[in-house]
Amino acid sequence: MSLPANKRILSGMRSTNPKLHLGNYEGALRNWVDLQDQGYEMFCMVADWHALTTMFDKPQEVAYNSREVAKDYIAAGIDPEKSAVFVQSDVKEHAELHLLFSMMTPLGWLERCPTYKDKKQDLGSAEREPYGLLGYPVLQTADILLYRPYGVPVGKDQAPHLEIGNDIAGRFNSLYDCEVFTPYKYMIPEDESRATLPGLDMRKMSKSYDNGINLSDSDDETAQKIKSAFTTPTKIRKDDPGIPEGCAVCQYLKLYSPDWETQWDEDRQGLRGCMQNKKELIEVINEKFRPMRERRAQLDEGEIDRILADGAERARAVAEETMRQVKSAMGLR
Repeated sequence: MSLPANKRILSGMRSTNPKLHLGNYEGALRNWVDLQDQGYEMFCMVADWHALTTMFDKPQEVAYNSREVAKDYIAAGIDPEKSAVFVQSDVKEHAELHLLFSMMTPLGWLERCPTYKDKKQDLGSAEREPYGLLGYPVLQTADILLYRPYGVPVGKDQAPHLEIGNDIAGRFNSLYDCEVFTPYKYMIPEDESRATLPGLDMRKMSKSYDNGINLSDSDDETAQKIKSAFTTPTKIRKDDPGIPEGCAVCQYLKLYSPDWETQWDEDRQGLRGCMQNKKELIEVINEKFRPMRERRAQLDEGEIDRILADGAERARAVAEETMRQVKSAMGLR
C-alpha cells in the first residue's frame, strides 16, 4: 500500500452522550480503526467543546461523557500506542486558532453552512441559538487544520459539512500570502452501506431517539432492545411473507450475519418468523461485540487518564507548530 507523504488524519465525535452506538461505530469508528491499521497517523479527538454548543448548561455531563467516549474509542480498536486519543479542551490551540479564523470568516458562509442548520435543529426552538452554535463550523475547521492533515474520514452525506474548512484555509493563505494550509481530502469509505444503518425503529439511529444498540450494552440489554425492534408490520404470523428491506432486524442481519441471504429469502417466503430473526440477531450481535465489551470493562480510570494525557501531549506538539506557522504568516507575536 502506498501512503501519501503526509499521512496524518484528524477525526472526532462530540461527547453529548456517554455511550456510542452501532451507528457511530459503523459510520465512523470502524473506518478509523481500518485507517489506523493501514499505517495512517491518527488523531482521535473527543469533541467536548462542540458538545457544549447544545449542552452549555450541562458541563459536568460533558466532562463525564468525554471519558466514556474515549473508552469506546479504545474498546473498538483504537490503539493508544499508534493513535493519539485526546479531549479537545486539553489542547488550547484549538480555541486559539478558532479565534483567529473567526476574525476572517464571512458571516454569510456560516449562515449557509449545513452544520449550523443541523445543530440549530438539535438545540430546538426553546430559545435563540448561542453564538457558539453559529461559530461551530469555524471551530470544526480549526480542529481539522490545526493538524494540517492529509484527510478527514467522513461519510458521503457529511462531506458538505466540511467544505467550509477548505474555503477558510484558502482564504487564510490568500489573505496572508502563504501556504500554511493545503486542502484536505474527504476520506469516504468504499462501503457506504454501513454508514446508513437504521435505528431499531427504522428511523435514523440517534441518541435523542434512543433507538440504537450501544457498544457498551450488556448481552441482556442488547437482547431486550432487539426483542422490541421494528419488523414487517404486515407479518403477523410466521407464514406471512416478510419485507426484509423494511425490517430493522433484517437490516442488522444483513450487516452482521454470514447467513443473511438465506435468512432474508426465508423471511420473504414466510418460512421463518420474526422471533427467529430476533433470536439469531441477538446471538450474532452479542458474539460480534463481546471482545469490545470485554476490553472496555478492563479499562480503569487511571489508565484512561494516562491515555488522554499522552494523547493530548502528542496533539499539542503538532498544534504548537501549526500555531507558530499561523502567527508567523500573520505577523503576530
